[in-house]
Amino acid sequence: MVNFQSFRGTVTMISEFMTSVNGEGEGCYTLLSVDNGYGDLVNFVVSPTTYFVDHVMVAVGDRVTGYYDGNAPVPLIFPPQYRALVMVKDSPYQNVKVAYFKSQLLSSDGQLILNISPYTQIVGTNGQAFTKNPANRNLIVIYGPTTRSIPAQTTPSKIVVWCGYN
Repeated sequence: MVNFQSFRGTVTMISEFMTSVNGEGEGCYTLLSVDNGYGDLVNFVVSPTTYFVDHVMVAVGDRVTGYYDGNAPVPLIFPPQYRALVMVKDSPYQNVKVAYFKSQLLSSDGQLILNISPYTQIVGTNGQAFTKNPANRNLIVIYGPTTRSIPAQTTPSKIVVWCGYN
């Protein structure tokens, strides 16, 4: 199970990230520098497998949240450099939760319960319909309002099942 951690801030720089000396993979990896406005900086390595919610284009000045595996090894450098698993461009019209959801569709941190409706779109990262039960999987959940209960409940508009990373 992935230990999803996040960092939110403003993109300050986007640059090419070299992965080999012979130019293999050139242009396929980028380094996204993010500043949270409180003096904390993070560099996200964006790879061809990084999932961008809604497949949006990110530019310098955008507010983003980057998700990474808190258990993955990282180089001891400053600013910290994490492999971006999921990137979300902030929007006032939607909320996004990236987490492992247990059998009752309760997030692993116990903060959100999903109530799936017939109108909830459930897809894989490739955009194709996912027809199995999304419980007990890593999910990218896109939703609007929630209840004020603890844990909060919501009926998501879209669930992206993140296969292969359980």
